[in-house]
Amino acid sequence: MTKKIDLEESFLYDRHVLEYIHRASEHGLYDIRGLGAKRRVPNFDDLVFLTASASRYPLEGYREKCLTRTVLGTRRAKKPITLDIPITIAGMSFGSLSANVKEAIGRAASEVGTSTTTGDGGMTQEERASSKTLVYQCLPSRYGFNPQDLKQADAIEMVIGQGAKPGGGGMLLGLKVSPRVAQMRTLPEGIDQRSACRHPDWTGPDDLTIKINELREITDWQIPIYVKLGATRVRDDVKLAVKAGADVVVVDGMQGGTAATQQVFIEHAGIPTLPAVRQAVEALDEMDVLGEVQLVVSGGIRTGADVAKALALGADAVSLGQAVLMALGCNSPSYFDGQEQVDVSDEYAKLGTGPGYCHHCQTGLCPVGVTTQIPELEKRLQPDWGARRLKNYLQTLTMELTTLARACGKSNVHHLEREDLVALTVEAAAMAKLPLAGTDWIPGDPPKRES
Repeated sequence: MTKKIDLEESFLYDRHVLEYIHRASEHGLYDIRGLGAKRRVPNFDDLVFLTASASRYPLEGYREKCLTRTVLGTRRAKKPITLDIPITIAGMSFGSLSANVKEAIGRAASEVGTSTTTGDGGMTQEERASSKTLVYQCLPSRYGFNPQDLKQADAIEMVIGQGAKPGGGGMLLGLKVSPRVAQMRTLPEGIDQRSACRHPDWTGPDDLTIKINELREITDWQIPIYVKLGATRVRDDVKLAVKAGADVVVVDGMQGGTAATQQVFIEHAGIPTLPAVRQAVEALDEMDVLGEVQLVVSGGIRTGADVAKALALGADAVSLGQAVLMALGCNSPSYFDGQEQVDVSDEYAKLGTGPGYCHHCQTGLCPVGVTTQIPELEKRLQPDWGARRLKNYLQTLTMELTTLARACGKSNVHHLEREDLVALTVEAAAMAKLPLAGTDWIPGDPPKRES
């Protein structure tokens, strides 16, 4: 009689954990990768809208307007930013991305009337020329930081942390430190670069106030100052950013992406975007600055529904990173060479992955030319082709956003509100402090006493 072999997988030590332990045992090094968290966490998909029917009056999409105009930086800047849509492009550096990609992003953002952001490593003139509205990041590394470029910006974003790696600095592995990148960042060519995890000239909120005032003086108080936070201790961090003088607070949830960092950061640090936006709004409300200090939310925003839900929870705008790269062909099985699509599945295989599964941004060997500094690969992303695709994507998100807003009876997307939403899971209901669908129960709230 043949003995049956037990092939049941352990929950605690499944194949992924075993692979991790075996790899760590063999190499003695932690894993580094790009993009964002792969684990399932409560997110905007766990919320749904209570659209209009008999008790609410919906708007007709073909006859009644739904406004999307968004203004950021109204608190102290002489020249706040005015955008056509509440969907912005997050900071992604030249270095992590190719120059062609940065140009394509700038062109697409300009065509739809929104802003893009420099990222670490400074501003390229191609990026400034292609971006109608450009936010200049000031990061802990100060790589490529240039006061003259600062004066060309339309806003400044003081980066304290990122959702994918709160408490940690960025990485740029040597293959991506090209001669131009090395010159811009004052680094040796071809050598791995690790960014600092905190700014060198301040250690707390009082120093942040000084730094914000310095940036205002350099730019003659003309342009808004953003403060970007990785979502961890959100309520306290937002309050400190506001006290320090921020015009706009950017909160980046743990689903946010990165060009390269330790996997342990990506999967095990920070909190999801869903509770982060709620805590940020509560902090602004407690300081009585709602409407005066704008809130931008990022980290895992992919669809027009995600945008609508973020606005309904209290955000003034959202910021996209990974989704922009996907729109430009990231994880696609082919690239467009100007005449036809060229299959690159074999190049993904050489990286040990496949289209749809790739997170190898850190290698610089991107088969579709998005996250690379190798000239032959960079050419695979043509700026005009990329800009057209990204424009289409942003237009689609905006149409989805206004469709949902109209269905909720709103003539302005900024009129979406919390009572338009309910949660589908207990976890999402507790994190967002919304009622579970079909009930008036908000998990964690004290029970209501009957009169």
